[in-house]
Amino acid sequence: MSQMIRAAFISALGQDPVIRDVPPPVARPDQVLLRMGAAALNFADLLKAKGQYQEPADPPFVPGLEGAGTVLSAPAGSGLVAGTRVVVSAPGTMSQVMAVDPGAVQAIPDAMTLEQAAGFQVAYGTSHLALAGRGALQAGQTLVVLGAAGGVGLTAVQIGAAMGARVIGIARGADKVNVVRQAGASDVIDSATCPDLRAALRDLGSADVVYDPVGAEPGEAAFRALRPGGRFLVIGFAGGRPPVLPLNHALVKNIAIHGFYWGGYRGLDPQALRDSIDALFDLFRAGRLDPVAGATLPLDDLAQGYVMLRERRSIGKVVITL
Repeated sequence: MSQMIRAAFISALGQDPVIRDVPPPVARPDQVLLRMGAAALNFADLLKAKGQYQEPADPPFVPGLEGAGTVLSAPAGSGLVAGTRVVVSAPGTMSQVMAVDPGAVQAIPDAMTLEQAAGFQVAYGTSHLALAGRGALQAGQTLVVLGAAGGVGLTAVQIGAAMGARVIGIARGADKVNVVRQAGASDVIDSATCPDLRAALRDLGSADVVYDPVGAEPGEAAFRALRPGGRFLVIGFAGGRPPVLPLNHALVKNIAIHGFYWGGYRGLDPQALRDSIDALFDLFRAGRLDPVAGATLPLDDLAQGYVMLRERRSIGKVVITL
């Protein structure tokens, strides 16, 4: 492959990405070469661009942590052949061509588009592995999802409902409330008009599990609405800071607080990641999951996608076509 390709770059920390024409990467004999079709933005991309992500990178670097594409070439014994459509979980997905290790890719269902697949792994994988694993969510229990209209929040609503839980979603604004209800929430609280989230949740019967990608005051309020024996899942801090949780309440009420970082499972338990994605693909094939893209933008408009994410104007994932 000799022609130039297009890729995004973070040239300096604190700056939005720029698009450049560059030579294509050359895959090592043990790597898979991919023609990328789409990539998804995550809140982690904003943190990485500011140098605040737990896995930092020195600029210039290609952003993006997940995407989907088609295999151009693959090493023998990898189980992959040219033409296989796959998802990829690796840094640098905002590039038209990338080379990755075989363990970073997984074939996708025939009915799944590359745009759907691009934003599937991190959001759905986070929610599935957190809820089914650390959260130990059971059918008939009550799940509270903060930031329920966001990229991971919507997946937690869908997966919680698919697992037979009663889901209470928290979202801001009528449009987002409607989307969360359509995703499977039994009840939705509009945080724009709710003066006391803790009281509102208690009026709805409190919670067995709280899924918190927001943190700050909403996380603190939801924590206080947990029933004895409840589980609090720390997913992220889109609200700007971690929640301040009263550990005396955790002690007295036997509440478990679990931090969950999906990317960390690449080292902690990579097989659990693959098994989780396989289970999610089965749910997709059965029609029980409906990936929602908040916006689909071309690579040239990637900086606009960063703004949408930063200002929380997206519903679901922001997907970039490549």
